Amino acid sequence: MNDAISIATAVRRGKVSAVEVTQAVLAKIATRDHELNCFTTVTTETALADAARIDREIAQGNHPGLLAGVPFAVKNLFDIAGVTTLAGSKINAENPPATQDATAVAKLKQAGAVLVGALNMDEYAYGFVTENYHYGATHNPHDLQRVAGGSSGGSAAAVAAGLVPLTLGSDTNGSIRVPAALCGVFGFKPTYGRLSRAGVALFSSSFDHIGSFARSVRDIATVFDVLQGEDHLDPICTQCPPQLCLPQLNQDISNIRIALADDYFIQGATPEALAAVQTVADALGVTEYITIPEAKRARAAAFVITASEGANLHLDKLRSRPQDFDPATRDRFLAGALIPSSWYLQAQRFRRWYRDQIRAIFQNVDVILAPTTPISAPLIGQQTMILDGEEILVRPHLGLFTQPLSFIGLPVLSVPIQRPNALPLGVQLIAAPYNEALILRVAAVLESQGVIAAPVIGD
Repeated sequence: MNDAISIATAVRRGKVSAVEVTQAVLAKIATRDHELNCFTTVTTETALADAARIDREIAQGNHPGLLAGVPFAVKNLFDIAGVTTLAGSKINAENPPATQDATAVAKLKQAGAVLVGALNMDEYAYGFVTENYHYGATHNPHDLQRVAGGSSGGSAAAVAAGLVPLTLGSDTNGSIRVPAALCGVFGFKPTYGRLSRAGVALFSSSFDHIGSFARSVRDIATVFDVLQGEDHLDPICTQCPPQLCLPQLNQDISNIRIALADDYFIQGATPEALAAVQTVADALGVTEYITIPEAKRARAAAFVITASEGANLHLDKLRSRPQDFDPATRDRFLAGALIPSSWYLQAQRFRRWYRDQIRAIFQNVDVILAPTTPISAPLIGQQTMILDGEEILVRPHLGLFTQPLSFIGLPVLSVPIQRPNALPLGVQLIAAPYNEALILRVAAVLESQGVIAAPVIGD
């Protein structure tokens, strides 16, 4: 029982208790996390208490929820009642514990899921590797010498290693999709504003999304359905009616128009990353290519906006406590603070223009395929990599293919391509805003064919 739906079904039917499931997960975390460093906090007491409450609900004949007894964990920028929200920082460790759960955490609990802890991440979500300066690096379960990706690295690695079947993360420039690809799991970033960010420490407000990691399309769809809904605590959480995706997974996809992204999205990728995309295209019978214009400029504008907004958010602490930041994070924020306002405004103007161009593309295609990362997981501490014969920095360039998409808030699912005797890679399935169901339907077909899969690593 490695997937969430199977666990919930077994708990509801009385084949296993929620307490037994939770105890097994806590034992596995205690045994394996010392080598992975996924968790910053394990909420043992509250997890067991919540599991016992679910068992009582079942014993009384009440419906315990769609995710009854399913253990989950969250990136440590989600508020958890009674736990200090670190957001990967040393400074935040001095804050008092959160007084209530983030909306997303509360919704999963209401559906019967059992929270078992908070997960490691890059400081303030500013990074792609989860080599946290204060709390240590999270290790990739496929190779402990390699990064898990970031900034939601703990979330991806915990799912890949089978510590928990579900986790939540956040994605600004690729922080769900990059670690999902490097760890070989599913990572879903819905449309910007689709899910509530209330109770989540932000990095760049006009970019930040929340989303999920899992080992099956069905689990991803279930979590998305549970998390949907307007939230007055988050002003960008739209009034778009919930679009339940789980019931649509088995629908025919023959009328879905699919194309491969070319130009920018095939430049800078290793042959292995391009082969992963071709594997998906061949399985779907896709031969059409489409060009996403000005993707390189979109990525540059994304750097300008996120650096500026992130720096502004932390400006007081940058002035008063610069020594308590990760030096790399501090330097990037300081550079962001020096960006002229005219650059920021021009980047936002370009963003509006770019959104219109992409909207026009989706009049002719429904789903676009592209690599998630240009390479598989680099080594921990690795500073540079070679792409197209050029030596470039690892950290900023792991988001090469993710940034132009989150720049305008498109829904994207990174699906795992498992390669025999090789590290996993990911492929992005991209759609127009609010068309999450199309992506998940295509992914369900690929999963049923065995083209994509996320087996537990290291059991």
